[in-house]
Amino acid sequence: MKKILKKLYTKTTLGRFLIQKGIDLNVFYWTRIVSDQKVIKRIYKESFGLPINLENPKTLNEKINWLKLNDRTPLHTICADKYAVRSYIEEKIGSKYLVPLFMHTKDPKEVNIKNLPNVPSIIKTNHDSGGGYFVNNKEELDIQSIQSNLKQRLQTNYYHKISREWQYKNIKPSIIVESLLQTMDGSIPMDYKLHCFNGKVRMIQVDIGRGTKEHYRNWYNTNWVREPYRWSSKKENGKYTDPASFEIPAPKTLNKMIELSHVLSKPFCYVRVDWYDVDGKLYFGELTFHHDSGYAPILPAVWDLTLGSELQLEKTKTL
Repeated sequence: MKKILKKLYTKTTLGRFLIQKGIDLNVFYWTRIVSDQKVIKRIYKESFGLPINLENPKTLNEKINWLKLNDRTPLHTICADKYAVRSYIEEKIGSKYLVPLFMHTKDPKEVNIKNLPNVPSIIKTNHDSGGGYFVNNKEELDIQSIQSNLKQRLQTNYYHKISREWQYKNIKPSIIVESLLQTMDGSIPMDYKLHCFNGKVRMIQVDIGRGTKEHYRNWYNTNWVREPYRWSSKKENGKYTDPASFEIPAPKTLNKMIELSHVLSKPFCYVRVDWYDVDGKLYFGELTFHHDSGYAPILPAVWDLTLGSELQLEKTKTL
């Protein structure tokens, strides 16, 4: 059947039209019609090969998916918004931890050579996930292409298209231009992701070589001792961000990261607090409520269950 459909799609105009319409209808059905719970059950089973237990979740990934459905507050939306979260950070720990902001706009055309700063910066949207445009020399940018891509991203609701993570649903899309953080030698700083359970840091994720084939992910506890599991994401080359064989030294700002993460995570059952250490100066990155959307296996699998047993689900609110 697949061979027949492929032949119809590639060889005939009518076949291509009808098959594409079928694909579009299927996408519309799964992104706009089907319930969040049904989508989560489907993707979870595709990811783990097992049905998810949402009635009595046990593993960390099951609990993360349970939280998608049962822990929904206006504060989640504010903190998932890369622009609005700045007010939360300023209120809780102070503006000195914020990455300098150059521009905030809803109009892609305002992102142009005239308005961009003359120092390295990053252009990104506030309402979705993924990287932005690194700007080292604005004169070399393909502005029209960037504006076109930003326009498309502003029209996309990340909740519907990808994740069914409720906190993204009501974010008003916009564009932000921030300072591009760089160390003294000109490199992109290491980022540290502190996973917090019930207001306390449980483990620390360190990504090395992001965006390259040599992307590794190490896991440490708060004493900077390596954790005995891997919780890896799939890279573009099909391989995974497994832990490196080498160690990464603890940052000098580790204790401050942990202290501030306790403050920022206090209202939430589970949240990942991201930080950048730039030559000893600490900058807040973002708050993430469902790491890898709860679809990345933790291996050995016993650790998914062990970590899940440590996360308590009592403190949740649903709109």
